Amino acid sequence: MTTVKTRIETILQESFTPEKLEVINESHQHAGHQPGFDGEGETHMRVRVVSAKFIDMSRLQRHRAVNDALKPVLDAGLHALAIEAAAPGEPTRW
Repeated sequence: MTTVKTRIETILQESFTPEKLEVINESHQHAGHQPGFDGEGETHMRVRVVSAKFIDMSRLQRHRAVNDALKPVLDAGLHALAIEAAAPGEPTRW
């Protein structure tokens, strides 16, 4: 069975041909935020991606592009997605 992380990585590789890509499962950090949620699984993910396709795109445009690409994963039940997108050469905090 394919993990959510692997699906996200595959989709983003195909959509953006990134020079850097990191997908981080942050679900454990959200344990107890909702009744019955113990932080297990892959419900909260962070994406860090550097791609030439983001050149001349605003932050909002980049987020929309990533969300559009990952719509099947979101529709399948991904609860939260944090996006850190940059073009090559732009400073990042990571």
